[in-house]
Amino acid sequence: MAGRKFFVGGNFKMNGSLESIEKIVESINNAKFDGSTEIVIAPPALYLLQVQSELKAPTEVSAQNCFTEASGAFTGEIAPQQLKDAKVHWVILGHSERRSMFGDTDKLVADKVKAAIEAGLSVIACVGETLEEREADKTMAVVERQLETIAASVSESEWKNIVVAYEPVWAIGTGKVASVQQAQEVHDDIRKWLAKRVSSSVAESTRIIYGGSVNGKNCGELAGAKDIDGFLVGGASLKPEFIDICKTVKA
Repeated sequence: MAGRKFFVGGNFKMNGSLESIEKIVESINNAKFDGSTEIVIAPPALYLLQVQSELKAPTEVSAQNCFTEASGAFTGEIAPQQLKDAKVHWVILGHSERRSMFGDTDKLVADKVKAAIEAGLSVIACVGETLEEREADKTMAVVERQLETIAASVSESEWKNIVVAYEPVWAIGTGKVASVQQAQEVHDDIRKWLAKRVSSSVAESTRIIYGGSVNGKNCGELAGAKDIDGFLVGGASLKPEFIDICKTVKA
């Protein structure tokens, strides 16, 4: 693992209420994590300030998206500078749902990553292939294309602010999970690509986490893979088992 700190993110997506999210935050606070794993949770934007005020360290808050501009006539968007001002230090960018439902292109995702990092945020950058692309043996072509636009937009030193989340689209919210071997192969290929495209030091230090129907039952086995440095958790982040996932020990 080369000193890479294990990382678990909880993406609530468009779920939760004031009451239910308060209960989730309370359970996370009561879990008393020791800081050996970096943990962030991403509630809907409406609840970011509530969670930010109630969540106890070392767990941190993440936004689920941001825009490319610092201010302006962009109704419905949130600037990375506004997140920073609100003491929200993380943002998820490039999630497959943003790409497929809301038209976030590779270029737009890269521009968002660049803007977020320049504003002082850290980024969970999501990449992954559809079932059709996997069956056509295009997994790495798709992942490398998505990563390339990011690599072209940020400097080598800025990769320290990026966690790469590999999320096979066919495994998100479907109950299907990439096998440990499938996930490890892609994570290994991503690390090799980073070494070739950016630098060996970036490849060695960048955390590559897995997302796609991660739960309390499969997290331990997935964590045993050499290049899986953590998880981006969807539905299970709303359940008590999220605490168990956060306490997963890297083999």
